[in-house]
Amino acid sequence: MEPLELLECSPPLTREPLNAEQATGVAQVFKALGDPVRLRILSIVASHAGGEACVCDITGAFEVSQPTISHHLKVLKEVGLLVSERRASWVYYRLVPETLSELSALLNTPAML
Repeated sequence: MEPLELLECSPPLTREPLNAEQATGVAQVFKALGDPVRLRILSIVASHAGGEACVCDITGAFEVSQPTISHHLKVLKEVGLLVSERRASWVYYRLVPETLSELSALLNTPAML
């Protein structure tokens, strides 16, 4: 699955409605964020020193198996929220700030007076 390019195809919700394809893509990202373990993983990576975390730092924070963590990391990568880089025998994960910015911009609505 290719990472989503939300803003290029998805205008802010108050400007015009999403079409079915846009809604499906955005829903995949929110579905990924809707899992408490994945949301915690994203938080761990975001708050880690240097903005990246080793898989060993992530796995140790949970009482689930390593394959389960790997699955959650894969889902977050598939929707474009995380990227990874292998360094020797460890994999490091970083947020994709553009994806979070696009989600924020999509949901940004002017204050109603």
